[in-house]
Amino acid sequence: MKPLKQELDDRGLLFQSSNDKLFEALDEWWKNFYCGFDPTADSLHLGNFIGFMVSIHLMRRGNKYTALTGWATGMIWDPGWKDSERTFLSEEALADNQKAIEKQISDVLQVLETLTGDSFKYDFVNNKDFYKDMWYLDFLREVWKYITINVMMSKDTVKKRIEDPKQSISYTEFSYMLLQGYDFAKMYKDMDMMLQIWGQDQWGNLVTGTEIIRKKYDWESYALTWPLITDSTGKKFWKSEWNALWLDKTKTSPYELYQYFMNTADSDISRFLKMLTLIETEDIDLEVEKHMGSPENRSGQKLLAYKVVELVHGAKEADTAVKITEFMFGSEDKLSTLEKLDEEELGMFQNAMWGFMYNNENFFETIVTSGLAKSNWEARNSVKSWAIYVNEEKIEDFQFDIANAFLEKGVLLIRKGKKNQKIILKK
Repeated sequence: MKPLKQELDDRGLLFQSSNDKLFEALDEWWKNFYCGFDPTADSLHLGNFIGFMVSIHLMRRGNKYTALTGWATGMIWDPGWKDSERTFLSEEALADNQKAIEKQISDVLQVLETLTGDSFKYDFVNNKDFYKDMWYLDFLREVWKYITINVMMSKDTVKKRIEDPKQSISYTEFSYMLLQGYDFAKMYKDMDMMLQIWGQDQWGNLVTGTEIIRKKYDWESYALTWPLITDSTGKKFWKSEWNALWLDKTKTSPYELYQYFMNTADSDISRFLKMLTLIETEDIDLEVEKHMGSPENRSGQKLLAYKVVELVHGAKEADTAVKITEFMFGSEDKLSTLEKLDEEELGMFQNAMWGFMYNNENFFETIVTSGLAKSNWEARNSVKSWAIYVNEEKIEDFQFDIANAFLEKGVLLIRKGKKNQKIILKK
């Protein structure tokens, strides 16, 4: 196994670190590190998955990962690189989001353990426990006294909001870095937490923590960041044209995630394979060389798409994403393919293709419910123009009996044109 720093460098996962000594320590086994997630949504997105990949490389060297779900920091929001203050979430919503994220992290790490054969050490912490019994005056004495206003105002995320006359920053958001800094100090003292990791935009918050630890305990701790990733067009790579790409498969299906990476530009394949998979970098170089020899075969995109879905959701979901892709865009007989699928796979197809469960809708209602038309009038015109197919047969009859068109397994394929296809299931 490569030294940690070389591994992260080779994969493009290292942006900045507070001291190179941290790499020697983490290569030696059994050190504690953490990464925090504010529960501002009930799912993490693909951008957060970069943090998982960095964490995996640390854990594979025997170090323990702690996922901090920031209930307290989520109460006030990170000013980040946003232009204005955001709406606060309720305590109940934050608590629900926290539980969902913790389960999601556990699920992803269990998938990674299965794929790698490694046994990872990890734990969860909620920073609500750090503050629930702390008075405001305690916070001033325990935290504020160690960080000056001058330092806080020099942070890029704060400076941007202060210097622009069209923007502003509240005292609440201004204080966010102190909470994140105290999180680190608290865990350093109570859990021997030596390292905090996050994306490059969090550097100011990370070193606020190392500074509190240095001044309060006269000891050295470390910070490490990975680069914020954009694709070859300059767009954040975890954003699709329609939405963020979520790790929750009910929000972004494995098929949608697969298709996102199938559309990766040739120039991004090497970089994304190194960042988002565990394939050895030398093997990736060979695969990319092979791909560039015949880019029309899209072997690089297929490898990348499969491996990312496999890491996030597991091998079965990745295999199903491939099947759905072949079903949607291949030349095989679609009805024969549907008849070979088991009940679970049919459900996966239905979810991936945004289908639904049939509930005695008539023909036009089925077209509308499937999203192939916005109204019965539009559905009627689609049938009139011979654009609607049911089980690969063109339907011209306005009185078509959709209820009796389901195949033996209770599945029906309806499409409009060549590519707009929906799977409907019947109990």
